[in-house]
Amino acid sequence: MKRILLLTVVFMMMLGTSFSSAQTNADNFYKSDWVNVEKVSFSNQYKMKVVGNLFLPESMKEGEKYPAIIVGHPMGAVKEQSANLYATKMAERGFVTLSIDLSFWGESEGEPRNAVLPEVYSEDFSAAVDFLGTRPFVDRNLIGVIGICGSGSFAISAAKIDPRLKAIATISMYNMGAANRNGLNHSLTLEQRKQIMAEAAEQRYTEFLGGETKYTSGTVHQLTETSNPIEREFYEFYRTQRGEFTPDGATPMTTTHPTLSSNVKFMNFYPFEDIETISPRPMLFITGENAHSREFSEDAYRLAAEPKELYIVPGAGHVDLYDRVGLIPFSKLESFFKEYLKK
Repeated sequence: MKRILLLTVVFMMMLGTSFSSAQTNADNFYKSDWVNVEKVSFSNQYKMKVVGNLFLPESMKEGEKYPAIIVGHPMGAVKEQSANLYATKMAERGFVTLSIDLSFWGESEGEPRNAVLPEVYSEDFSAAVDFLGTRPFVDRNLIGVIGICGSGSFAISAAKIDPRLKAIATISMYNMGAANRNGLNHSLTLEQRKQIMAEAAEQRYTEFLGGETKYTSGTVHQLTETSNPIEREFYEFYRTQRGEFTPDGATPMTTTHPTLSSNVKFMNFYPFEDIETISPRPMLFITGENAHSREFSEDAYRLAAEPKELYIVPGAGHVDLYDRVGLIPFSKLESFFKEYLKK
């Protein structure tokens, strides 16, 4: 049965959550006394080292096998931004969880840094399944995934060809292919797209000859009177203490910014093609009522086959669901994975 659930403010208040206070309780760097964390690394199929944080519930019992969830960070971010928070909260609920840095980002390998290669991003999720499925405390038949922002589209891409991913949830998903081809709400014209591709192609000559790498998109480094609401939304997370994080070897001036010459590879990325073939594995699409990215979750829901669910959080914007723990529906995620990742 198709379900589109719109939570209400009244329901949130019944649960004891103040809607107004939920707007301010960002907790990106949350730590838990009930979860043990280990730094881990493993190779993807292309022999590139992927680095992650493994979160183990303190209540785990020796000899038992547990369901596991992989968590992917927003595009341009690293595991310390949003992914660790989700992994910690789900580990508190009894799941083994693994947050990863996508290749070319954070602590994972890949050169040049900040390069765009969506097929390798998707491969990283399958490599994470390889790792988790060979741990003695993980039930390899009960592995799911949470993809935040761009990682939602990478996780879907992985799930289409990797049936070991048994349940797929996305948060504030961006279809990185459509976003780059068409812009938000199809605001990018074909001529503008061609101009972007021409600039990227010309930049390849510069870099081939040893010239300076250029970066594109990402989050602005200062706000002005003309900054638009989306720029302000991302700035508040990525450029303030709320969510700013600069990995070793990087600089604040390059964080969140993909390379100009590689970013056009997203234009050949079609994660929603054949999304219906993931069925009968379940899919959950969580988005904010006011999220500028809402169109992508709605598109995916429309194209996916059953079982599927679109879950809309009232009053929430796109970035709100990165770290505002009073808005993020962790209980919904818990019930989804407990229903579908069970023996």
